[in-house]
Amino acid sequence: MGDAQAEGEGPRCVGCGGRVKTLFVQYSPGNIRLMKCDNCKAVADPYIECEFMIILIDLILHKTRAYRHILFNKLSMGSSVDKGILYRSTLIHIALDAFRISFSKGNRADGASSRSIFSTIFNCIEVIGDALLGNIIFMVMLFLGMWFILKLSFDITRYREALFAVIISSYFKLFLFTMMVWEFPSSVVKLIEMFVLSSNVVALRVVSQFPKAHCFGVCFMAHAAKYLTERWILGNP
Repeated sequence: MGDAQAEGEGPRCVGCGGRVKTLFVQYSPGNIRLMKCDNCKAVADPYIECEFMIILIDLILHKTRAYRHILFNKLSMGSSVDKGILYRSTLIHIALDAFRISFSKGNRADGASSRSIFSTIFNCIEVIGDALLGNIIFMVMLFLGMWFILKLSFDITRYREALFAVIISSYFKLFLFTMMVWEFPSSVVKLIEMFVLSSNVVALRVVSQFPKAHCFGVCFMAHAAKYLTERWILGNP
């Protein structure tokens, strides 16, 4: 049996993106046979036998095969399994944005260390509010871009899948946690955001199957709106 649920869209071939009935057949523990795609006649998902580091490297290299493996076959996008993953990933995404905003504000601070407990709590609430507002603007512009640029009719399932792909493909934001240990210049944060943008484009292209230019336009519009919100409305760099 395959590693994806039978419900929903089911697993996909990482090469052509076509649906397959199952990814592998297991004869005994540790003894499996990878199945081939009926469409392209290639092995549907060779990543099943790969180490995680190989998959991660291919994700960093923006290979669509790796994104199809993660989104459709590993996380079972399109089934009921991905709903809980989407909610948890969104919370982590907002938390990482809050940490980034806090880091940016910290760089602009005068370095005064004597703060009251109420001031600290207020700053935390303010940072979380900024992150929430920025992500709301991001999601709204993402959906508007899909509506006007990709010309997608309103289908809550497709829009949820697109949001799922964009959130999951923002995995490089986890690198922000290293700033708790090592000091990096603020330019590193901008480089991370640029990498996240390019990764979002690949993920949206995999899910929507639209040209790269259209997907770039959608993602760029959403990221630009979020950036302008944080810089001008919220006063963040």
